[in-house]
Amino acid sequence: MPNQRARPTLRRRRLGEQLAARRDEAGLSLEDAAALMGWDKPTMSKIENARRHISTKEVEDLLGHYGVTDHAFIGAMSALARDAGKKGWWAGFGTLGDSYQDLLSVDTDAEAVRFFSPNLIPGLLQRGAYARQVINASAITRTDEDKDALSRLRLARQSVLERSPNPLRLWAVIGEAALHQRFPDHTAMRDQLAYLLEVSTRKGITVQVMPLDCGGHPGLAGMFSIVSFPSPWPTVVNLENLRGGTFVEGTNDVTIFEEAFEQIVATAQSPDESRETIKKIMEEKHS
Repeated sequence: MPNQRARPTLRRRRLGEQLAARRDEAGLSLEDAAALMGWDKPTMSKIENARRHISTKEVEDLLGHYGVTDHAFIGAMSALARDAGKKGWWAGFGTLGDSYQDLLSVDTDAEAVRFFSPNLIPGLLQRGAYARQVINASAITRTDEDKDALSRLRLARQSVLERSPNPLRLWAVIGEAALHQRFPDHTAMRDQLAYLLEVSTRKGITVQVMPLDCGGHPGLAGMFSIVSFPSPWPTVVNLENLRGGTFVEGTNDVTIFEEAFEQIVATAQSPDESRETIKKIMEEKHS
Protein backbone atom coordinates (compact mmCIF):
# COMPACT_ATOMS: atom_id res chain seq x y z
CA MET A 1 0.00 0.00 0.00
CA PRO A 2 1.52 3.37 -1.00
CA ASN A 3 2.22 5.87 1.72
CA GLN A 4 -1.01 7.75 2.36
CA ARG A 5 0.97 10.89 3.22
CA ALA A 6 2.12 11.29 -0.34
CA ARG A 7 5.16 13.45 -0.85
CA PRO A 8 4.80 16.72 -2.79
CA THR A 9 4.80 16.61 -6.57
CA LEU A 10 8.09 16.82 -8.42
CA ARG A 11 7.07 20.18 -9.86
CA ARG A 12 6.40 21.64 -6.43
CA ARG A 13 9.70 20.27 -5.11
CA ARG A 14 11.59 21.81 -8.02
CA LEU A 15 9.92 25.15 -7.46
CA GLY A 16 10.84 25.09 -3.77
CA GLU A 17 14.45 24.24 -4.59
CA GLN A 18 14.73 27.09 -7.09
CA LEU A 19 13.20 29.62 -4.70
CA ALA A 20 15.59 28.53 -1.94
CA ALA A 21 18.56 28.84 -4.31
CA ARG A 22 17.55 32.36 -5.37
CA ARG A 23 17.11 33.38 -1.72
CA ASP A 24 20.60 32.13 -0.92
CA GLU A 25 22.03 34.05 -3.88
CA ALA A 26 20.32 37.20 -2.57
CA GLY A 27 21.99 36.68 0.82
CA LEU A 28 18.71 36.51 2.70
CA SER A 29 17.74 34.27 5.60
CA LEU A 30 14.39 32.51 5.85
CA GLU A 31 13.29 35.16 8.35
CA ASP A 32 14.37 37.99 6.03
CA ALA A 33 12.51 36.57 3.04
CA ALA A 34 9.40 35.82 5.08
CA ALA A 35 9.33 39.37 6.44
CA LEU A 36 9.52 40.84 2.94
CA MET A 37 6.36 38.92 2.04
CA GLY A 38 4.56 39.48 5.34
CA TRP A 39 4.86 35.80 6.28
CA ASP A 40 6.34 33.99 9.25
CA LYS A 41 9.41 31.76 9.04
CA PRO A 42 7.45 28.43 9.10
CA THR A 43 5.42 29.54 6.07
CA MET A 44 8.57 30.37 4.14
CA SER A 45 10.13 27.05 5.13
CA LYS A 46 7.06 25.10 4.01
CA ILE A 47 7.15 26.77 0.60
CA GLU A 48 10.81 25.94 0.05
CA ASN A 49 10.21 22.36 1.22
CA ALA A 50 7.20 22.00 -1.11
CA ARG A 51 4.73 21.67 1.76
CA ARG A 52 2.68 24.78 1.00
CA HIS A 53 1.14 26.13 -2.20
CA ILE A 54 2.43 29.43 -3.53
CA SER A 55 0.55 31.48 -6.12
CA THR A 56 2.03 32.81 -9.35
CA LYS A 57 1.73 36.36 -8.00
CA GLU A 58 3.59 35.40 -4.82
CA VAL A 59 6.33 33.76 -6.87
CA GLU A 60 6.76 36.89 -8.97
CA ASP A 61 6.82 39.13 -5.88
CA LEU A 62 9.31 36.88 -4.10
CA LEU A 63 11.67 36.76 -7.06
CA GLY A 64 11.40 40.54 -7.30
CA HIS A 65 12.58 40.82 -3.69
CA TYR A 66 15.49 38.52 -4.59
CA GLY A 67 16.54 40.82 -7.42
CA VAL A 68 15.76 38.30 -10.19
CA THR A 69 15.21 40.13 -13.50
CA ASP A 70 15.38 37.26 -16.01
CA HIS A 71 11.87 37.33 -17.49
CA ALA A 72 12.18 33.83 -18.95
CA PHE A 73 13.13 32.43 -15.55
CA ILE A 74 10.35 34.30 -13.78
CA GLY A 75 7.89 33.00 -16.36
CA ALA A 76 9.10 29.43 -15.90
CA MET A 77 8.74 29.68 -12.12
CA SER A 78 5.27 31.19 -12.42
CA ALA A 79 4.20 28.40 -14.77
CA LEU A 80 5.55 25.85 -12.32
CA ALA A 81 3.56 27.40 -9.48
CA ARG A 82 0.46 27.38 -11.67
CA ASP A 83 0.83 23.71 -12.60
CA ALA A 84 2.30 22.34 -9.35
CA GLY A 85 -1.00 21.46 -7.75
CA LYS A 86 -2.75 20.13 -10.83
CA LYS A 87 -3.66 16.48 -11.06
CA GLY A 88 -1.63 14.61 -13.66
CA TRP A 89 -3.29 13.09 -16.72
CA TRP A 90 -2.67 9.70 -15.08
CA ALA A 91 -5.04 10.37 -12.16
CA GLY A 92 -7.67 8.01 -13.58
CA PHE A 93 -5.40 4.97 -13.64
CA GLY A 94 -5.72 4.05 -9.96
CA THR A 95 -3.27 4.27 -7.07
CA LEU A 96 0.30 4.89 -8.19
CA GLY A 97 3.46 5.14 -6.13
CA ASP A 98 5.13 8.52 -5.69
CA SER A 99 8.19 7.56 -7.74
CA TYR A 100 6.06 6.40 -10.67
CA GLN A 101 4.05 9.63 -10.59
CA ASP A 102 7.34 11.52 -10.66
CA LEU A 103 8.38 9.49 -13.72
CA LEU A 104 5.14 10.36 -15.52
CA SER A 105 5.59 14.01 -14.61
CA VAL A 106 9.13 13.90 -15.97
CA ASP A 107 7.88 12.43 -19.27
CA THR A 108 5.37 15.25 -19.57
CA ASP A 109 7.90 18.04 -18.95
CA ALA A 110 10.98 16.57 -20.69
CA GLU A 111 12.27 17.46 -24.15
CA ALA A 112 14.61 14.46 -24.60
CA VAL A 113 15.47 11.14 -22.95
CA ARG A 114 18.40 8.77 -23.45
CA PHE A 115 18.04 5.15 -22.31
CA PHE A 116 20.42 2.30 -21.73
CA SER A 117 18.35 -0.81 -21.13
CA PRO A 118 20.23 -4.13 -21.23
CA ASN A 119 17.35 -6.54 -20.57
CA LEU A 120 14.11 -4.77 -21.50
CA ILE A 121 12.63 -2.70 -24.28
CA PRO A 122 12.16 0.75 -22.63
CA GLY A 123 8.60 1.46 -21.51
CA LEU A 124 8.16 4.33 -23.98
CA LEU A 125 8.77 1.86 -26.84
CA GLN A 126 6.73 -1.10 -25.58
CA ARG A 127 3.68 -2.54 -27.32
CA GLY A 128 0.55 -3.77 -25.56
CA ALA A 129 1.15 -7.53 -25.33
CA TYR A 130 4.85 -7.13 -24.51
CA ALA A 131 4.10 -4.48 -21.88
CA ARG A 132 1.55 -6.74 -20.23
CA GLN A 133 3.98 -9.68 -20.15
CA VAL A 134 6.66 -7.49 -18.53
CA ILE A 135 4.20 -6.09 -15.99
CA ASN A 136 2.87 -9.57 -15.20
CA ALA A 137 6.41 -10.70 -14.42
CA SER A 138 7.70 -7.65 -12.55
CA ALA A 139 4.71 -6.14 -10.68
CA ILE A 140 4.81 -8.97 -8.17
CA THR A 141 2.75 -7.22 -5.46
CA ARG A 142 -0.02 -6.03 -7.79
CA THR A 143 -3.47 -7.49 -8.42
CA ASP A 144 -4.64 -8.44 -11.92
CA GLU A 145 -6.78 -5.30 -11.93
CA ASP A 146 -3.74 -3.19 -11.07
CA LYS A 147 -1.75 -4.85 -13.84
CA ASP A 148 -4.47 -4.09 -16.37
CA ALA A 149 -4.41 -0.41 -15.35
CA LEU A 150 -0.60 -0.28 -15.46
CA SER A 151 -0.60 -1.81 -18.94
CA ARG A 152 -3.04 0.81 -20.22
CA LEU A 153 -1.06 3.54 -18.50
CA ARG A 154 2.20 2.42 -20.08
CA LEU A 155 0.69 2.77 -23.56
CA ALA A 156 -0.96 6.10 -22.75
CA ARG A 157 2.41 7.37 -21.53
CA GLN A 158 3.76 7.05 -25.07
CA SER A 159 1.67 9.98 -26.30
CA VAL A 160 4.65 12.23 -25.50
CA LEU A 161 6.35 10.80 -28.60
CA GLU A 162 3.63 12.31 -30.79
CA ARG A 163 2.72 15.48 -28.92
CA SER A 164 2.52 18.73 -30.84
CA PRO A 165 4.43 20.89 -31.44
CA ASN A 166 7.42 19.36 -29.62
CA PRO A 167 7.43 15.57 -29.43
CA LEU A 168 9.80 13.96 -26.95
CA ARG A 169 13.12 13.05 -28.55
CA LEU A 170 14.26 9.54 -27.62
CA TRP A 171 17.56 7.69 -27.96
CA ALA A 172 17.58 4.10 -26.75
CA VAL A 173 20.48 1.66 -26.59
CA ILE A 174 18.98 -1.77 -25.95
CA GLY A 175 20.92 -4.89 -25.00
CA GLU A 176 20.68 -7.73 -27.52
CA ALA A 177 19.56 -10.02 -24.68
CA ALA A 178 16.31 -8.04 -24.50
CA LEU A 179 15.53 -9.00 -28.10
CA HIS A 180 15.79 -12.73 -27.36
CA GLN A 181 13.33 -12.70 -24.45
CA ARG A 182 10.50 -15.25 -24.67
CA PHE A 183 7.06 -15.07 -23.06
CA PRO A 184 4.08 -17.43 -22.76
CA ASP A 185 2.37 -15.25 -25.38
CA HIS A 186 4.61 -16.16 -28.31
CA THR A 187 3.33 -13.34 -30.53
CA ALA A 188 4.22 -10.65 -28.00
CA MET A 189 7.93 -10.55 -28.82
CA ARG A 190 7.49 -10.69 -32.58
CA ASP A 191 4.98 -7.83 -32.52
CA GLN A 192 7.31 -5.88 -30.22
CA LEU A 193 10.30 -6.29 -32.51
CA ALA A 194 8.24 -5.34 -35.56
CA TYR A 195 7.16 -2.18 -33.77
CA LEU A 196 10.75 -1.45 -32.73
CA LEU A 197 11.79 -1.65 -36.38
CA GLU A 198 9.03 0.75 -37.40
CA VAL A 199 9.55 3.30 -34.64
CA SER A 200 13.34 3.33 -35.17
CA THR A 201 12.80 5.07 -38.52
CA ARG A 202 10.80 7.95 -37.04
CA LYS A 203 12.24 11.43 -36.81
CA GLY A 204 13.55 12.16 -33.33
CA ILE A 205 13.89 8.49 -32.33
CA THR A 206 17.19 6.59 -32.41
CA VAL A 207 17.49 2.89 -31.57
CA GLN A 208 20.79 1.05 -31.21
CA VAL A 209 21.49 -2.54 -30.18
CA MET A 210 24.32 -3.46 -27.82
CA PRO A 211 25.52 -6.86 -29.13
CA LEU A 212 26.17 -9.74 -26.76
CA ASP A 213 29.80 -9.99 -27.90
CA CYS A 214 30.59 -6.28 -27.52
CA GLY A 215 33.06 -6.65 -24.65
CA GLY A 216 33.19 -4.30 -21.68
CA HIS A 217 31.37 -0.96 -21.45
CA PRO A 218 29.96 1.28 -18.67
CA GLY A 219 26.45 -0.10 -19.15
CA LEU A 220 27.48 -3.34 -17.46
CA ALA A 221 26.65 -1.52 -14.21
CA GLY A 222 22.94 -1.52 -15.11
CA MET A 223 20.08 0.33 -16.77
CA PHE A 224 19.56 4.09 -16.55
CA SER A 225 17.93 6.95 -18.40
CA ILE A 226 19.06 10.56 -18.79
CA VAL A 227 16.25 13.09 -19.00
CA SER A 228 16.73 16.61 -20.39
CA PHE A 229 14.33 19.53 -19.95
CA PRO A 230 13.89 22.98 -21.45
CA SER A 231 15.79 25.77 -19.68
CA PRO A 232 16.08 26.49 -16.79
CA TRP A 233 15.58 22.93 -15.57
CA PRO A 234 18.67 20.73 -15.14
CA THR A 235 19.14 17.28 -16.61
CA VAL A 236 18.41 14.35 -14.27
CA VAL A 237 19.11 10.61 -14.30
CA ASN A 238 16.50 7.98 -13.49
CA LEU A 239 17.54 4.63 -12.00
CA GLU A 240 14.62 2.18 -12.18
CA ASN A 241 14.06 -0.83 -9.94
CA LEU A 242 11.26 -3.09 -8.70
CA ARG A 243 10.08 -0.41 -6.25
CA GLY A 244 9.86 2.33 -8.85
CA GLY A 245 12.81 4.60 -9.48
CA THR A 246 15.31 7.04 -8.01
CA PHE A 247 16.27 10.37 -9.57
CA VAL A 248 19.92 11.42 -9.50
CA GLU A 249 20.49 15.17 -9.68
CA GLY A 250 23.52 17.41 -9.49
CA THR A 251 25.88 18.33 -12.31
CA ASN A 252 28.79 16.09 -11.28
CA ASP A 253 26.69 12.94 -10.89
CA VAL A 254 24.71 13.52 -14.08
CA THR A 255 27.90 14.16 -16.07
CA ILE A 256 29.17 10.68 -15.16
CA PHE A 257 26.08 9.10 -16.71
CA GLU A 258 26.28 11.34 -19.78
CA GLU A 259 29.89 10.30 -20.37
CA ALA A 260 28.93 6.66 -19.82
CA PHE A 261 26.13 6.96 -22.37
CA GLU A 262 28.54 8.39 -24.95
CA GLN A 263 30.80 5.35 -24.50
CA ILE A 264 27.80 3.01 -24.69
CA VAL A 265 26.66 4.63 -27.95
CA ALA A 266 30.17 4.28 -29.40
CA THR A 267 30.29 0.58 -28.46
CA ALA A 268 26.80 -0.33 -29.72
CA GLN A 269 25.85 -1.12 -33.30
CA SER A 270 24.93 1.79 -35.55
CA PRO A 271 21.20 2.46 -36.08
CA ASP A 272 21.31 0.76 -39.51
CA GLU A 273 23.19 -2.26 -38.15
CA SER A 274 20.78 -2.39 -35.24
CA ARG A 275 17.76 -2.59 -37.55
CA GLU A 276 19.37 -5.51 -39.35
CA THR A 277 19.99 -7.26 -36.03
CA ILE A 278 16.40 -6.72 -34.88
CA LYS A 279 15.06 -8.01 -38.20
CA LYS A 280 17.30 -11.09 -38.10
CA ILE A 281 16.33 -12.00 -34.53
CA MET A 282 12.65 -11.47 -35.31
CA GLU A 283 12.83 -13.80 -38.31
CA GLU A 284 15.04 -16.47 -36.74
CA LYS A 285 13.82 -16.54 -33.13
CA HIS A 286 10.25 -15.25 -33.15
CA SER A 287 8.76 -16.35 -36.47
